[in-house]
Amino acid sequence: MHELRTDEEIKAVLETARTIAVLGAHVRPEKPAHYVPAYLHRQGYRVLPVNPVYAGRVLWGEVVRPALEALEEPVDIVNVFRRSEALPAHLPDLLAMHPRPRVVWFQLGIRNDAVAAALTAHGIRVVQDRCTLAEHQRLLGSR
Repeated sequence: MHELRTDEEIKAVLETARTIAVLGAHVRPEKPAHYVPAYLHRQGYRVLPVNPVYAGRVLWGEVVRPALEALEEPVDIVNVFRRSEALPAHLPDLLAMHPRPRVVWFQLGIRNDAVAAALTAHGIRVVQDRCTLAEHQRLLGSR
């Protein structure tokens, strides 16, 4: 596996994904970790919020999970809204997911080449430093 960089690769991920876990989901509408997944939800994706601070609350019709390990179903994409330096702490949780996600997507401004390499070494494709909302609008348009 590898890091996804081309428009064709990213478009294929967005076209085939159905379920997106959002690591670091936020309740405040002005935060990217809220309005980006809200957009994805409006586009028809099932969005599963993950954030221990808001566990038990409801976002996008789903109960906020405290951690990735609390997800009880497969996800196509884990959309990461955590600082780059926080990513190594999440690596064991990402690798422990069963089944593993097809893609781990680091949002715009988030990049960690070591974590990306570890994920790809385990067969998980990675997108770094790109906004899912912007890429969806650019490649697929709002529906």
